[in-house]
Amino acid sequence: MRTTEQSVGQNERAHHKRRSVVLALVLATPLFLIACPKNSGPESPRGGMSARPQPEPSIPIPGAIAFNGERALDHVRKQLEFGPRPPGSPELAKTREYISNELKKLGLSVTSDEFRATTPQGDKNMANLTAEIPGESKDVIIIASHYDTKYYKNVTFVGANDPGTSVGTVLELARVLSATRQQQKPKFTYWFVFFDGEESICEDWNECGKPGAPDNTYGSRHYVAQLDARNERDRVRALILLDMMGHKDLQLSRDETSTKWLVDTIWQTARELGYGSQFVNQTQQVGGDDYDPFLHKGIESVDLIQFFPQWHRADDTLENVSARSMKIVGDVVLASLPRIEQHLLNKR
Repeated sequence: MRTTEQSVGQNERAHHKRRSVVLALVLATPLFLIACPKNSGPESPRGGMSARPQPEPSIPIPGAIAFNGERALDHVRKQLEFGPRPPGSPELAKTREYISNELKKLGLSVTSDEFRATTPQGDKNMANLTAEIPGESKDVIIIASHYDTKYYKNVTFVGANDPGTSVGTVLELARVLSATRQQQKPKFTYWFVFFDGEESICEDWNECGKPGAPDNTYGSRHYVAQLDARNERDRVRALILLDMMGHKDLQLSRDETSTKWLVDTIWQTARELGYGSQFVNQTQQVGGDDYDPFLHKGIESVDLIQFFPQWHRADDTLENVSARSMKIVGDVVLASLPRIEQHLLNKR
């Protein structure tokens, strides 16, 4: 990925109100109701010290479709079975087929946009995937992740968190929202997007980039170009990008490059759900991720991302990710969507 949190430094790239508000939000918007389980264990904040286990909120709403962290983790396991998954590889093609099949099982229409990208290793075949839930409006909210792993010549890199957990979380979000649409049609159309070619082909993020042609974000740059080609850019009202957000010691900082009102909305919702220790108030400046092409075109976007100790290392493996972390992020995104929708409706 790109630049790290401000508190970490410039590594590797130069590395009673709370519940009442939530209940009011949930009751007013049954499409995105969630139910949170009891706490599965103590938090381990950065630095290794144990913290007291804190109970997660319980919001038992009849008929709610809950985000299932274990189901999301199963998607991570399946990706790791394929091994390293860099762009153009047979392993990534298997991953793409798996993602597509899982989305089709939900009854969603899935499109694959195949393209050729010029990289430092020559031209490569890449493909972005999009699944759609139609809404009352044709205006679109995108929930996205990249699904390729970083290429290393001499390292077996399987990317459990980067990008395994974000792929698994987006798939589980698609399941929840596709099920709840039977109860109420969403106000906006939702696209679940999986970008190819996010990672740089060269080992360093900026090593082989050129002005106007970076060695990264191949899929998202192509995606935005296709939106322009189809005259659909104005349909996309917001992008929620997930990337490296399933670490077992979850601490997501507020990204200063992201659209501020989206960050504020999500972090406020997290606090009201009792997840203030996972959605922390420190800041970071990421940039260079798959939201860049969207921001450059004026599409409001937010990146949920945590730089973690195993980032771009061989030990980014299953034991360092958590079903609970994925559920926390999934619950927060789901509870934030009605507020995001309302903000966008107010801006029309």
